Amino acid sequence: MTSKKTYSARELASDAILSVLLLITGMFKIPSFLPGAEFQISAPFAVAIAKNFGFKRYLMIGIASSFCGFALGVQNLLNIAVAMIYRIVAGAILALYKDSKFAVIISGPCGTLLSRIILAQLTGADMRLLILYALPGMVFTAVTAPVFVKAAASLVTVQPEG
Repeated sequence: MTSKKTYSARELASDAILSVLLLITGMFKIPSFLPGAEFQISAPFAVAIAKNFGFKRYLMIGIASSFCGFALGVQNLLNIAVAMIYRIVAGAILALYKDSKFAVIISGPCGTLLSRIILAQLTGADMRLLILYALPGMVFTAVTAPVFVKAAASLVTVQPEG
């Protein structure tokens, strides 16, 4: 007989807080040297959540964050689609290469790259321009994600999914 892992009140509360923090960090934009190419603090924060809590919980946290953003009117369906592509790609890389520091560095930029490619297909925008404007954020994420992962691991009791 197999036993199902229960979802504790502590996990529910921490996931709710992480969902809101993910939403809020997505609203903060850091300016870039390219006009219109500002980037969000949420990308390295998302990598830290995926690395420290596992892919399944990260997706649940991301979905809750997107739902809250949509309900508040600060995100639309296109924003959510781009965010979900990022989450699936970045989370999958981290899930596949659990103990790889290199995966922490490349997961965010890979998620951004694929989400921009798909965004170009959905909107008809020039893919090269979307990727060009995303490059500063991709570099920022690659550099800061390991710091965020380490900081998050030291702040919380890590309970990876089973």
